[in-house]
Amino acid sequence: MDEKELEESFVTGGDEEINYAIELYGQGLLKYCHSITGNYHDAQDIVQMTFIKAYSKRKKYKPGTSLSAWIYKIAYNTTIDTMRKRKVLFFLKENEEDTSYISEDIKEALKSLTIADRALVFSRVIEEKSYSELEYIYGVSATTLRKRYERAKKKLAKALMDTNSYYERLGVTK
Repeated sequence: MDEKELEESFVTGGDEEINYAIELYGQGLLKYCHSITGNYHDAQDIVQMTFIKAYSKRKKYKPGTSLSAWIYKIAYNTTIDTMRKRKVLFFLKENEEDTSYISEDIKEALKSLTIADRALVFSRVIEEKSYSELEYIYGVSATTLRKRYERAKKKLAKALMDTNSYYERLGVTK
């Protein structure tokens, strides 16, 4: 089964389709949710809830649209709901496991962004999502997302420039 066949059979499918969706999108969703929550274990729980919701709501999926975007939208909403319930207001906790793919400076800089902006930056940079996919995921126009992304990049750049290592790399003392 390939991604196109999965999109066509997902609505009427069963275990085989959801298992293939997990195989296809699971790791990407885990990184995506982890980048938003900053907690690997919470991200694992959210991904699991995402696939449970996707399976139970599969009749609402419209074949011909991006299944990936549909599942990412569920993941985004599940992440935001989970964070609201737990009142998690920071990006990464101390002693977090497996965050080596993000430098300490970037972790600190990302804390300056809102949850929604972190998700948007991760979607564009790491996941390389198109604005049309993001428009579907976030329910906001592509034009608005472009503007939000540009603002988030500027804010992130400023936050990175405020870190000590930025000046150390330049050979300047702050």
